Amino acid sequence: STFDVAVVGAGIVGLASARELARRYPSLTFAVLEKEQELAHHQSGHNSGVIHSGIYYKPGSLKAKLCVEGAALCYEYCDQKGIPYKQCGKLIVAVEQEEIPRLRDLYERGLQNNVPGLKLIGPKEIQAKEPFCRGLMALDSPYTGIVNYKQVAQSYAEDFQEAGGTILTDFEVTNMEMGQESEDGLKYPVVVRSSKGEEIYCRHIVTCGGLYSDRLSEISGCSPEPRIVPFRGDYLVLKPEKCYMVKGNIYPVPNPRFPFLGFHFTPRMDGSVWLGPNAVLAFKREGYKLFDFSTGDFLDAVMYSGLWKLVLRNLSYGLSEIYRAVFLSAQVKQLQKFIPEVTVNDVLRGPSGVRAQALDSDGNLVDDFVFDGGSGDIGSRILHVRNAPSPAATSSLAIAKMIADEVKRRFEL
Repeated sequence: STFDVAVVGAGIVGLASARELARRYPSLTFAVLEKEQELAHHQSGHNSGVIHSGIYYKPGSLKAKLCVEGAALCYEYCDQKGIPYKQCGKLIVAVEQEEIPRLRDLYERGLQNNVPGLKLIGPKEIQAKEPFCRGLMALDSPYTGIVNYKQVAQSYAEDFQEAGGTILTDFEVTNMEMGQESEDGLKYPVVVRSSKGEEIYCRHIVTCGGLYSDRLSEISGCSPEPRIVPFRGDYLVLKPEKCYMVKGNIYPVPNPRFPFLGFHFTPRMDGSVWLGPNAVLAFKREGYKLFDFSTGDFLDAVMYSGLWKLVLRNLSYGLSEIYRAVFLSAQVKQLQKFIPEVTVNDVLRGPSGVRAQALDSDGNLVDDFVFDGGSGDIGSRILHVRNAPSPAATSSLAIAKMIADEVKRRFEL
């Protein structure tokens, strides 16, 4: 139970980072600590499965750099491991005249980010690629793909274990502190305790806690900011006999006035097609069902001033999202802007995911990656990955390299 580095969290970012560290430092010992009994159980196993190409993100930002690099590494990794994927492409479709300037801006942004193969296409070319889709203009991204990220994460875990790493499941971290002096006190001075009272000793900790990243930071004595506020995204699915209507990803042009992307069509590796998601406040951090509720999580969210500032700035949007969450026909109306033939009878309620949205105290969505150290005696021994927003799954191998570089810099491994 002694390790050089313990990584907290067995989502795709935690596993990718542990894999990278174990491969870089074969003489050191590594552990991954996961509170669930299975790996990639939360965000990594409940996402849309899209391999993003890097169009949306601000040029020069970490998100842009890591997404473009990460997508290339993801495809390469899947080829090496024989993990199936489909490079089915994506159309970002303008359905109203006012969206066309924003679409052209996206195209320019994608070019600045070095996204391969981008082009603007007109109505006839849209229909050639997506026969049922209607639009005035679209940005065609042939490099976008789909994959099962849970399968990718499991493969990272196998690589990590083959490199000598240890994975401890059912180990919910509730305490991290400097231990008392003992025989191994100088070599492994940090004690990590689980909710069941189990202990491991290590030299350094990296946390990749997703929905619990702020709480892991707090228990190490670090700042609670940025706070995680959970937003649930509910998907619809096309009935199997209607899946022929969608060939690749079909996305709306993002509206900068609203915090979330909006409804899109996402083909899946199993042949199904997901529609959505919406975005509503989740009353539990891991609440995938409408009535899932945790008093602690709910109070944590609603007592945070940053959430109220976000809500008040986007009140009409938020109310619309709640309305659409309840009424199926309202969601279908959004989809009909792109594929008019879709009807309420063609869809079923599908799965949900919960997004770990980092918010600052001014109510701004924290858009880029945030890394942070602890404070006090333990501070120099901890690296917190505070925010790893979408497209973290696409970017996971690139993020892992950056985290390993940061670990080397901070911990002088």
